Amino acid sequence: MRVVLPAGTTETALIDGISAAGAAPELMEHTPSADVEIVEHGAPIMSPVTPVSPNGCPTPAAVTRAVREVVGFDVSVIDAGLTQSTAAPTVDLGGGPGNDVREAVAVPDADATFDRAFDYGASLPDDELLIGETVPGGTTTALGVLTALGEPAGVSSSLPENPIERKRRVVDEALTASDLEPGDCEGTPLAAIEAVGDPVQPTVAGIAAGALETGTAVTLAGGTQMLAVAAVLRHAGIDAPLSVATTSFVADEQGDRLADACERFDCELTVTDPGFDERDHVAMDRYCAGEAKEGVGMGGALSLVPDGEMAAVRDRFETVCRRLGIEGDADSSAEDGADTDEPTEGGRGP
Repeated sequence: MRVVLPAGTTETALIDGISAAGAAPELMEHTPSADVEIVEHGAPIMSPVTPVSPNGCPTPAAVTRAVREVVGFDVSVIDAGLTQSTAAPTVDLGGGPGNDVREAVAVPDADATFDRAFDYGASLPDDELLIGETVPGGTTTALGVLTALGEPAGVSSSLPENPIERKRRVVDEALTASDLEPGDCEGTPLAAIEAVGDPVQPTVAGIAAGALETGTAVTLAGGTQMLAVAAVLRHAGIDAPLSVATTSFVADEQGDRLADACERFDCELTVTDPGFDERDHVAMDRYCAGEAKEGVGMGGALSLVPDGEMAAVRDRFETVCRRLGIEGDADSSAEDGADTDEPTEGGRGP
Protein backbone atom coordinates (compact mmCIF):
# COMPACT_ATOMS: atom_id res chain seq x y z
CA MET A 1 0.00 0.00 0.00
CA ARG A 2 1.27 3.44 -0.92
CA VAL A 3 -0.04 6.61 0.72
CA VAL A 4 0.18 9.61 -1.61
CA LEU A 5 -0.02 12.93 0.21
CA PRO A 6 -0.44 16.11 -1.86
CA ALA A 7 0.32 19.24 0.20
CA GLY A 8 -0.38 22.82 -0.79
CA THR A 9 -1.68 26.23 0.19
CA THR A 10 -4.37 28.67 -0.83
CA GLU A 11 -4.84 32.29 0.15
CA THR A 12 -8.44 31.37 0.92
CA ALA A 13 -7.22 30.18 4.33
CA LEU A 14 -6.37 33.79 5.24
CA ILE A 15 -10.03 34.87 5.13
CA ASP A 16 -11.09 35.90 8.61
CA GLY A 17 -12.98 33.19 10.46
CA ILE A 18 -12.54 30.50 7.79
CA SER A 19 -9.61 28.74 9.41
CA ALA A 20 -8.51 28.79 13.01
CA ALA A 21 -5.07 29.28 11.50
CA GLY A 22 -6.16 32.78 10.60
CA ALA A 23 -5.28 33.81 14.13
CA ALA A 24 -1.65 33.39 13.09
CA PRO A 25 -1.60 33.89 9.30
CA GLU A 26 2.16 34.30 9.22
CA LEU A 27 2.47 30.73 10.53
CA MET A 28 -0.41 29.06 8.68
CA GLU A 29 1.52 28.65 5.44
CA HIS A 30 4.01 26.42 7.28
CA THR A 31 1.31 23.94 8.34
CA PRO A 32 1.34 21.64 5.28
CA SER A 33 5.14 21.55 5.29
CA ALA A 34 5.13 20.59 8.97
CA ASP A 35 2.40 18.00 8.40
CA VAL A 36 4.37 16.09 5.79
CA GLU A 37 7.52 16.24 7.93
CA ILE A 38 5.60 14.65 10.80
CA VAL A 39 4.30 11.87 8.56
CA GLU A 40 7.75 11.32 7.03
CA HIS A 41 10.06 11.91 10.01
CA GLY A 42 7.86 11.78 13.11
CA ALA A 43 8.27 15.47 14.00
CA PRO A 44 8.85 18.83 12.29
CA ILE A 45 12.40 19.16 10.99
CA MET A 46 12.74 22.40 9.00
CA SER A 47 9.31 23.82 9.73
CA PRO A 48 9.32 26.44 12.51
CA VAL A 49 5.87 25.43 13.77
CA THR A 50 4.36 22.39 15.43
CA PRO A 51 0.68 22.18 14.44
CA VAL A 52 -0.89 21.78 17.88
CA SER A 53 -3.90 23.75 19.05
CA PRO A 54 -3.83 25.77 22.29
CA ASN A 55 -6.05 23.04 23.75
CA GLY A 56 -3.48 20.36 23.02
CA CYS A 57 -4.97 18.89 19.84
CA PRO A 58 -2.26 17.91 17.36
CA THR A 59 -2.58 17.85 13.60
CA PRO A 60 -4.03 14.62 12.18
CA ALA A 61 -0.55 14.08 10.75
CA ALA A 62 0.36 12.78 14.21
CA VAL A 63 -2.29 10.06 13.94
CA THR A 64 -1.20 9.12 10.43
CA ARG A 65 2.39 8.90 11.65
CA ALA A 66 1.35 6.71 14.59
CA VAL A 67 -0.40 4.31 12.22
CA ARG A 68 2.63 4.27 9.95
CA GLU A 69 4.90 3.30 12.86
CA VAL A 70 2.61 0.41 13.76
CA VAL A 71 1.48 -0.82 10.34
CA GLY A 72 4.16 0.43 7.97
CA PHE A 73 3.40 1.89 4.55
CA ASP A 74 5.22 3.81 1.84
CA VAL A 75 4.58 7.56 1.57
CA SER A 76 4.95 9.83 -1.46
CA VAL A 77 4.58 13.53 -0.71
CA ILE A 78 3.46 15.73 -3.61
CA ASP A 79 4.27 19.43 -3.69
CA ALA A 80 0.88 20.76 -4.77
CA GLY A 81 1.51 24.44 -4.18
CA LEU A 82 3.60 24.66 -1.02
CA THR A 83 4.77 28.15 -0.15
CA GLN A 84 7.35 26.98 2.40
CA SER A 85 10.07 24.39 1.96
CA THR A 86 9.91 21.07 3.76
CA ALA A 87 12.42 18.45 4.86
CA ALA A 88 10.14 15.71 3.54
CA PRO A 89 11.14 14.34 0.13
CA THR A 90 8.62 15.64 -2.41
CA VAL A 91 7.52 15.12 -5.99
CA ASP A 92 7.01 18.52 -7.60
CA LEU A 93 4.33 18.46 -10.28
CA GLY A 94 4.82 22.13 -11.08
CA GLY A 95 1.70 23.65 -9.54
CA GLY A 96 1.70 26.89 -7.57
CA PRO A 97 -0.21 28.07 -4.50
CA GLY A 98 -3.88 28.92 -4.89
CA ASN A 99 -5.40 32.39 -4.94
CA ASP A 100 -8.21 33.63 -2.71
CA VAL A 101 -11.40 32.11 -4.12
CA ARG A 102 -12.95 35.60 -4.10
CA GLU A 103 -10.65 36.47 -6.99
CA ALA A 104 -11.84 35.71 -10.52
CA VAL A 105 -9.42 32.79 -10.85
CA ALA A 106 -8.46 30.68 -7.84
CA VAL A 107 -6.29 28.03 -9.55
CA PRO A 108 -4.92 29.38 -12.87
CA ASP A 109 -3.25 26.11 -13.90
CA ALA A 110 -5.92 23.62 -12.83
CA ASP A 111 -6.03 21.83 -16.21
CA ALA A 112 -2.26 21.53 -16.52
CA THR A 113 -1.94 20.38 -12.92
CA PHE A 114 -4.56 17.69 -13.48
CA ASP A 115 -2.77 16.46 -16.61
CA ARG A 116 0.61 16.23 -14.88
CA ALA A 117 -0.95 14.52 -11.88
CA PHE A 118 -2.74 12.08 -14.20
CA ASP A 119 0.55 11.07 -15.77
CA TYR A 120 2.12 10.63 -12.34
CA GLY A 121 -0.77 8.50 -11.07
CA ALA A 122 -0.69 6.35 -14.19
CA SER A 123 3.05 5.78 -13.74
CA LEU A 124 2.83 4.33 -10.23
CA PRO A 125 3.35 0.56 -10.06
CA ASP A 126 1.24 -0.01 -6.95
CA ASP A 127 -1.86 -2.18 -6.89
CA GLU A 128 -3.50 0.09 -4.31
CA LEU A 129 -3.23 3.79 -3.57
CA LEU A 130 -4.51 5.74 -0.62
CA ILE A 131 -4.55 9.47 -1.39
CA GLY A 132 -4.72 12.06 1.39
CA GLU A 133 -4.22 15.83 1.52
CA THR A 134 -3.11 18.75 3.61
CA VAL A 135 -4.19 22.24 2.56
CA PRO A 136 -5.24 25.11 4.83
CA GLY A 137 -8.71 26.37 3.98
CA GLY A 138 -9.56 23.16 2.14
CA THR A 139 -13.07 22.76 3.51
CA THR A 140 -14.06 26.15 2.07
CA THR A 141 -12.64 25.38 -1.36
CA ALA A 142 -14.37 21.99 -1.23
CA LEU A 143 -17.65 23.77 -0.59
CA GLY A 144 -16.90 26.09 -3.49
CA VAL A 145 -16.31 23.25 -5.93
CA LEU A 146 -19.36 21.28 -4.80
CA THR A 147 -21.53 24.38 -5.16
CA ALA A 148 -20.15 25.21 -8.61
CA LEU A 149 -20.89 21.63 -9.69
CA GLY A 150 -24.45 21.92 -8.43
CA GLU A 151 -24.00 19.22 -5.83
CA PRO A 152 -25.80 19.39 -2.46
CA ALA A 153 -23.12 21.18 -0.51
CA GLY A 154 -22.15 20.52 3.05
CA VAL A 155 -18.65 20.30 4.44
CA SER A 156 -17.16 19.54 7.80
CA SER A 157 -14.69 21.55 9.87
CA SER A 158 -11.79 20.89 12.17
CA LEU A 159 -13.36 23.33 14.60
CA PRO A 160 -15.86 21.99 17.15
CA GLU A 161 -18.38 24.53 15.84
CA ASN A 162 -18.44 24.47 12.05
CA PRO A 163 -18.58 28.04 10.62
CA ILE A 164 -20.54 26.73 7.64
CA GLU A 165 -22.63 29.88 7.09
CA ARG A 166 -19.48 31.99 6.90
CA LYS A 167 -18.04 29.55 4.39
CA ARG A 168 -21.20 29.74 2.30
CA ARG A 169 -20.98 33.53 2.23
CA VAL A 170 -17.39 33.29 1.03
CA VAL A 171 -18.43 30.82 -1.68
CA ASP A 172 -21.25 33.14 -2.78
CA GLU A 173 -18.71 35.96 -3.13
CA ALA A 174 -16.34 33.63 -4.96
CA LEU A 175 -18.96 32.55 -7.50
CA THR A 176 -19.93 36.16 -8.12
CA ALA A 177 -16.28 37.10 -8.70
CA SER A 178 -16.04 34.32 -11.29
CA ASP A 179 -19.37 35.24 -12.88
CA LEU A 180 -20.87 31.89 -11.98
CA GLU A 181 -24.10 30.58 -10.52
CA PRO A 182 -24.41 27.38 -8.51
CA GLY A 183 -24.35 24.45 -10.91
CA ASP A 184 -22.81 26.37 -13.82
CA CYS A 185 -19.80 24.01 -13.86
CA GLU A 186 -21.82 20.80 -14.02
CA GLY A 187 -19.86 18.44 -16.25
CA THR A 188 -16.80 20.74 -16.32
CA PRO A 189 -15.17 20.08 -12.95
CA LEU A 190 -11.77 21.59 -13.73
CA ALA A 191 -13.53 24.86 -14.50
CA ALA A 192 -15.03 24.68 -11.01
CA ILE A 193 -11.59 24.18 -9.47
CA GLU A 194 -10.10 26.97 -11.56
CA ALA A 195 -12.80 29.36 -10.35
CA VAL A 196 -13.32 28.44 -6.69
CA GLY A 197 -10.99 25.58 -5.76
CA ASP A 198 -7.46 25.01 -4.52
CA PRO A 199 -4.36 23.45 -6.14
CA VAL A 200 -4.52 20.26 -4.10
CA GLN A 201 -7.86 19.32 -5.71
CA PRO A 202 -6.65 18.89 -9.32
CA THR A 203 -3.57 17.12 -7.97
CA VAL A 204 -5.57 14.55 -6.00
CA ALA A 205 -8.12 14.17 -8.80
CA GLY A 206 -5.44 13.77 -11.46
CA ILE A 207 -3.45 11.18 -9.51
CA ALA A 208 -6.64 9.25 -8.79
CA ALA A 209 -7.78 9.40 -12.41
CA GLY A 210 -4.41 8.26 -13.73
CA ALA A 211 -4.18 5.40 -11.25
CA LEU A 212 -7.75 4.27 -11.97
CA GLU A 213 -7.01 4.31 -15.69
CA THR A 214 -4.32 1.67 -15.15
CA GLY A 215 -6.50 -0.51 -12.92
CA THR A 216 -5.07 0.57 -9.56
CA ALA A 217 -7.50 0.53 -6.64
CA VAL A 218 -7.88 4.05 -5.23
CA THR A 219 -9.07 5.14 -1.81
CA LEU A 220 -9.59 8.83 -1.11
CA ALA A 221 -8.41 9.26 2.47
CA GLY A 222 -10.42 12.04 4.04
CA GLY A 223 -13.85 13.46 4.68
CA THR A 224 -15.87 16.07 2.87
CA GLN A 225 -12.82 17.50 1.09
CA MET A 226 -12.39 14.12 -0.56
CA LEU A 227 -16.09 13.98 -1.41
CA ALA A 228 -15.48 17.13 -3.46
CA VAL A 229 -12.70 15.27 -5.30
CA ALA A 230 -15.04 12.33 -5.85
CA ALA A 231 -17.57 14.76 -7.33
CA VAL A 232 -14.86 16.13 -9.64
CA LEU A 233 -14.01 12.63 -10.86
CA ARG A 234 -17.63 11.69 -11.50
CA HIS A 235 -18.34 14.97 -13.29
CA ALA A 236 -15.28 14.24 -15.44
CA GLY A 237 -16.94 11.03 -16.57
CA ILE A 238 -14.68 8.70 -14.58
CA ASP A 239 -16.90 5.85 -13.40
CA ALA A 240 -14.29 3.40 -12.09
CA PRO A 241 -14.80 1.97 -8.59
CA LEU A 242 -13.74 4.47 -5.94
CA SER A 243 -13.53 4.32 -2.15
CA VAL A 244 -13.59 6.97 0.57
CA ALA A 245 -12.10 6.26 3.99
CA THR A 246 -12.67 8.66 6.86
CA THR A 247 -12.92 8.84 10.63
CA SER A 248 -15.79 8.32 13.02
CA PHE A 249 -15.37 11.99 14.01
CA VAL A 250 -16.46 13.09 10.53
CA ALA A 251 -19.21 10.48 10.37
CA ASP A 252 -20.59 11.58 13.74
CA GLU A 253 -20.68 15.22 12.64
CA GLN A 254 -22.12 14.59 9.19
CA GLY A 255 -24.65 11.91 10.05
CA ASP A 256 -26.61 10.60 7.06
CA ARG A 257 -25.17 13.31 4.81
CA LEU A 258 -21.86 11.45 4.53
CA ALA A 259 -23.36 8.14 3.43
CA ASP A 260 -25.81 9.91 1.13
CA ALA A 261 -22.97 11.77 -0.60
CA CYS A 262 -20.96 8.57 -1.05
CA GLU A 263 -24.00 6.90 -2.55
CA ARG A 264 -24.53 9.86 -4.89
CA PHE A 265 -20.94 9.66 -6.11
CA ASP A 266 -20.94 5.84 -6.16
CA CYS A 267 -18.16 5.52 -3.60
CA GLU A 268 -17.64 2.73 -1.10
CA LEU A 269 -17.41 4.28 2.37
CA THR A 270 -15.19 3.07 5.21
CA VAL A 271 -15.47 4.73 8.63
CA THR A 272 -12.91 3.92 11.34
CA ASP A 273 -13.15 4.72 15.03
CA PRO A 274 -9.68 4.97 16.61
CA GLY A 275 -11.15 4.41 20.08
CA PHE A 276 -9.80 7.65 21.48
CA ASP A 277 -12.63 7.73 24.03
CA GLU A 278 -10.98 4.75 25.72
CA ARG A 279 -8.00 6.81 26.87
CA ASP A 280 -7.64 9.75 29.24
CA HIS A 281 -5.24 11.78 27.12
CA VAL A 282 -5.58 15.43 26.23
CA ALA A 283 -4.99 14.95 22.49
CA MET A 284 -7.52 12.13 22.24
CA ASP A 285 -9.97 14.11 24.36
CA ARG A 286 -9.75 17.03 21.94
CA TYR A 287 -10.48 14.80 18.95
CA CYS A 288 -13.49 13.39 20.79
CA ALA A 289 -14.61 16.98 21.49
CA GLY A 290 -14.71 17.73 17.76
CA GLU A 291 -11.33 19.29 17.01
CA ALA A 292 -9.39 18.31 13.87
CA LYS A 293 -11.58 15.27 12.97
CA GLU A 294 -9.70 14.40 9.78
CA GLY A 295 -6.91 15.33 7.38
CA VAL A 296 -3.41 14.33 6.24
CA GLY A 297 -4.72 10.88 5.31
CA MET A 298 -5.84 10.12 8.88
CA GLY A 299 -9.04 8.21 8.12
CA GLY A 300 -7.42 6.21 5.37
CA ALA A 301 -4.41 5.35 7.51
CA LEU A 302 -6.67 4.19 10.34
CA SER A 303 -8.53 1.94 7.89
CA LEU A 304 -5.27 0.03 7.37
CA VAL A 305 -4.99 -0.98 11.03
CA PRO A 306 -5.58 -4.74 11.45
CA ASP A 307 -8.11 -6.01 13.94
CA GLY A 308 -6.69 -5.98 17.45
CA GLU A 309 -3.97 -3.42 16.66
CA MET A 310 -5.80 -0.16 17.40
CA ALA A 311 -4.61 -0.14 21.02
CA ALA A 312 -1.04 -0.23 19.71
CA VAL A 313 -1.86 2.76 17.49
CA ARG A 314 -3.18 4.66 20.50
CA ASP A 315 0.01 3.83 22.40
CA ARG A 316 2.11 5.04 19.50
CA PHE A 317 -0.01 8.17 19.14
CA GLU A 318 0.85 9.06 22.73
CA THR A 319 4.52 8.60 21.84
CA VAL A 320 4.21 10.87 18.81
CA CYS A 321 2.41 13.45 20.96
CA ARG A 322 5.31 13.47 23.43
CA ARG A 323 7.67 14.20 20.53
CA LEU A 324 5.44 17.16 19.67
CA GLY A 325 5.55 18.45 23.24
CA ILE A 326 2.12 17.16 24.30
CA GLU A 327 1.97 15.21 27.54
CA GLY A 328 -1.04 13.15 28.51
CA ASP A 329 -2.15 15.24 31.49
CA ALA A 330 -4.96 17.51 30.32
CA ASP A 331 -4.09 20.52 32.49
CA SER A 332 -0.37 20.62 31.77
CA SER A 333 -0.84 19.83 28.09
CA ALA A 334 -3.29 22.66 27.61
CA GLU A 335 -0.77 25.04 29.13
CA ASP A 336 2.01 23.64 26.94
CA GLY A 337 -0.15 23.96 23.84
CA ALA A 338 -1.02 27.55 24.64
CA ASP A 339 2.67 28.40 24.59
CA THR A 340 3.19 26.84 21.16
CA ASP A 341 3.32 29.12 18.11
CA GLU A 342 1.22 27.31 15.57
CA PRO A 343 -1.90 27.44 13.46
CA THR A 344 -4.72 25.30 14.79
CA GLU A 345 -7.09 24.34 11.97
CA GLY A 346 -4.81 24.88 9.02
CA GLY A 347 -7.51 23.52 6.76
CA ARG A 348 -6.70 20.01 7.87
CA GLY A 349 -10.26 19.26 8.66
CA PRO A 350 -12.41 17.26 6.26
